[in-house]
Amino acid sequence: MGYAQLVIGPAGSGKSTYCSSLYQHCETVGRSINIVNLDPAAENFDYPVAMDIKELISLDDVMEELGLGPNGALIYCMEELEYNLDGWFAEELENYRDDDYLVFDCPGQIELFSHVPVLRNFVEHLKSKNFNVCAVCLIDSQFITDVTKFISGCMASLSAMVQLELPHVNILSKMDLVTNKKDIEDYLNPEPRALLSELNQRMAPQFLKLNKALIELFLMVRWMSIAW
Repeated sequence: MGYAQLVIGPAGSGKSTYCSSLYQHCETVGRSINIVNLDPAAENFDYPVAMDIKELISLDDVMEELGLGPNGALIYCMEELEYNLDGWFAEELENYRDDDYLVFDCPGQIELFSHVPVLRNFVEHLKSKNFNVCAVCLIDSQFITDVTKFISGCMASLSAMVQLELPHVNILSKMDLVTNKKDIEDYLNPEPRALLSELNQRMAPQFLKLNKALIELFLMVRWMSIAW
């Protein structure tokens, strides 16, 4: 049985830096892992690339040939990967043994792990090849120093949990860039009623019911994180 880790999160949240640090750590402890680039726009890597989607298709080529913008071209590239799961990707997987560990550095377009079924189908394909798969979701720690941003990050994580249906770990990245750590501590184990009060103060009165529903969803995210 193989093992796979899907590294997801918004653009700029530190996914590639995480993959690089993970690779260096595994080298230090003598553990072998293989980092796979699934971002057709990525150009520079701080880790050896075991597989690269750009060998199949690149974002620049799609934008030039089809006249698509960056977002549309990225979706097209990922759909091309899905179409080639039994072709190019299957041939690449044959290079790895049953006990190998693959880490997939995914693109940062949030639709891919919240709405579009491409990554969900990718995960199902890995499972069919006898891989145990988990998801690691990175959120920029600077992003949760405000109640509205914090709720937004929770909702993005919940969307990924629901869409991918995988064992799921949330990681706060870039902690070294947070100047006031107290801003983070307030949200590590928040009181829901305090969150709701703070959210209501920031939003117009017509959003009170929505705010209450969002806090209930936040509680669901926290419960699901503990359950997994």
